[in-house]
Amino acid sequence: MLFHKLFSTSLGIGYIGKGAGTIAAFACCICWYLAWHGAYPPVSASVILTVLITFIGVWSSSMVEPIWGKDPSRVVIDEVAGMCISLLFLPASVKYLLCALFLFRFFDILKPLFIRKMELLPAGWGIMMDDVLAGFYTNILLQAVIFFNLF
Repeated sequence: MLFHKLFSTSLGIGYIGKGAGTIAAFACCICWYLAWHGAYPPVSASVILTVLITFIGVWSSSMVEPIWGKDPSRVVIDEVAGMCISLLFLPASVKYLLCALFLFRFFDILKPLFIRKMELLPAGWGIMMDDVLAGFYTNILLQAVIFFNLF
């Protein structure tokens, strides 16, 4: 159970309380930047990492939900997974990381465009999938920005 508590709280960030989701997303941006700063991350490595975080996040959050309650605020691995999806196939530069962070948190907090419906999925799927969808929306917008050379 210790593994699931550590993983689902992103090594304890979830215990911070208010704003833990934003801090976890920001920490993900820092790690992403340090790993691949200034370049496009290797596709296979970034996709494998994101998929692993997402599926282990579903498993771990499913394990802690019976203890901590439905969609517990301590679980912030969903923000990390969503942030990773937001950053896939984008250059790891400060401007894109900051744009991704702000857009992701916008979608994650307001939950437009079917994001809120994802919370109705059972257990860890409901915890994770709203952030996964927020990450997809963020990534699509930033891919359009790059494609149309808007930034």
